[in-house]
Amino acid sequence: MHRPRRVRVGDIAPWVVTALAVVGGIAVATAVAVAGTAGEDPRPTADAAPPAATAPAATAAGTAATDAPADAPENMTAYDIAALPQIDVWSVTPGIPVDDAPFAPMTGELARPVTAAPIFADPAGEPLGYLPRDAAYGGTTVPVVVRQQHWVKVLLAGRQGVPPDGNPAQTVGWLRAADVELTPVTAYVEVHLAQHTIDIVSASGVERVADDFAWGKPSTPTPVGRTFVMLTRVVPEFAYTQGHPLVYLGVQSSSMAGFDGGTVAVTAFHYYRERSGATSFGCIYLDGAATDRLAQLPPGTPVIVSP
Repeated sequence: MHRPRRVRVGDIAPWVVTALAVVGGIAVATAVAVAGTAGEDPRPTADAAPPAATAPAATAAGTAATDAPADAPENMTAYDIAALPQIDVWSVTPGIPVDDAPFAPMTGELARPVTAAPIFADPAGEPLGYLPRDAAYGGTTVPVVVRQQHWVKVLLAGRQGVPPDGNPAQTVGWLRAADVELTPVTAYVEVHLAQHTIDIVSASGVERVADDFAWGKPSTPTPVGRTFVMLTRVVPEFAYTQGHPLVYLGVQSSSMAGFDGGTVAVTAFHYYRERSGATSFGCIYLDGAATDRLAQLPPGTPVIVSP
C-alpha cells in the first residue's frame, strides 16, 4: 500500500502537491442517496440507518478514459444543447469514461461552463451530453485533471453504469476550453483511511480536520481515488445530522445502485453519532466541528481518498 506524497507548491495549484497518490478504498462518506428520480426535483438524502460502509469505487478496468493527443485540434462546432442529455448526479451514461488515473496529480484549476457546455468522451468524437452552468444538485464546478490549449479533461458527477452490472466509478469527460471559465484551486482535502486522518491542504499549510472517523464497511466500501465537492446542503429532515451540513461528493457507491429508496448512492462527509471504524454505507461519519469545517469549502474542491 502506497502512502500518498504530500502536495508540493506549484504542482496541482500554486501550492498543491505533485503526487496525490491515493490508493485503496477509503471509508469516507456514508453511501448517501439522493432521493428521487431523474427529471423530478428530489432532495439528496444520506444514510438513514446506522453507519455501514460504502462500496469502494470501482476500478476503471476496461473502461478507461481516452487520453487525447497533445493539443487536440480546436472544435468550433455549434451543437444543439437541447438535443443532449444533462450530465449530473442522476445521469447514467454508458459512453462516458471512468477515471483511468484515480491517483494522478491534477492541474490545480477548476472549470465551470460559461453557459451549457457539451461534454465529450474524446475530443475527436461527438458530444454525449452537456454540463450546465448551474444545477440544482451541483456538480458544475469541476476539477481539471488534464489541460490542453483547446481542451480540458475534468472530473464529473454521474455514472457510466449502475452496480452490480455497470461501472459506477468516478467519471471524467472533455470540455472545450472556450466553453469554460477557469479558476485556481484554493484548497483540497486528503483523506487517509488507514491512518484515520482528514486534512485540508492550502497555501496556508496543512490543517488537520479529523483524527478519527467512520468509513465504509467491507460490503459497502468508501470509494477511493480523486473526486470533488459536488454540493453542500443542510437537510433538516435528516435528524441524524443534528443540523450539520452534508458535503456531497462527485462519486457514488461501487456496490449500491441506490440508497434508502433513491436511485443514486452518493458518497458524503456528514455528522453521525457513531463515527469510528468501518461501519458506514460508504460515507464518512464525522463530528460536528469537522463536518462544519469541510462544509466551508467551495464547490469543486478536490478530495483525494487514500486506502
